[in-house]
Amino acid sequence: MKRAERFFVTAMMLLSIALLFACSSEEETQWQLVWEDEFEGPAGQLPDPDKWRFDIGSGWGNDQLEYDTDRPENVSLTGGGHLAITAREESYLDREYTSGRINTRELFEHGYGRFEARIKLPVGQGIWPAFWMLGADFGTVDWPDCGEIDIMEYRGQEPSIVHGSLHGPGYSGGDALTRSYVLAADRFDAGFHVFAVQWDTNRITWYVDDTPFLAVTPRDLPDGTEWVFDHPFFILLNVAVGGTFVGSPDSTTVFPQTMLVDWVRVYRK
Repeated sequence: MKRAERFFVTAMMLLSIALLFACSSEEETQWQLVWEDEFEGPAGQLPDPDKWRFDIGSGWGNDQLEYDTDRPENVSLTGGGHLAITAREESYLDREYTSGRINTRELFEHGYGRFEARIKLPVGQGIWPAFWMLGADFGTVDWPDCGEIDIMEYRGQEPSIVHGSLHGPGYSGGDALTRSYVLAADRFDAGFHVFAVQWDTNRITWYVDDTPFLAVTPRDLPDGTEWVFDHPFFILLNVAVGGTFVGSPDSTTVFPQTMLVDWVRVYRK
């Protein structure tokens, strides 16, 4: 090969490498962190009240069997950088189970971007953990008109499967737009996994460990229905016991069952 040809080939290789790094850098910096919780603190401490509030009560329209409390026995830091939401079998205010449900309503509400959490899930018949979002106008606008984005739902009796779903007016409950993700040769109770959505103006995409498995746009909605995902939403984390999605616990269900959350992060472009 002549010197000029070698110089040209070398120059092209260097240019290709430079472009690759430039593209990688652009990809790495296109998201700006706007909110996070790393759950640092001593064991037994409640989650940061500047970031989370408790939903206290039962039922929640899904025939759930637990009473959700604000006790550290149900929701607290582990001391090792995790949040533990624990479902327990115990008599409490006429219920046979307790658990926890927390949210960022009126503390942090955001529209569009990437919402993600690293979570290790519990296991067992009738155990129903979720990482999800509701429209910030919830309370003034009836559900499902406010919109609901289920980033991750899971039936404890199906430890290798999670679900992503979108609920809105005319496509909610059993008619939600949904898809399952199957973890090949593994279980979600065996280790931590990252569950995320990337939410743009006219598209929401669901991920497990950066693998996309569902995308919904306004064109995917049933005829005559409305896209209601153009305003801020707030975040929820909870572990339900029983309910329409999972059925009741049975003799095989072992308590307590804990969902461990390593972190929750929200980014914008």
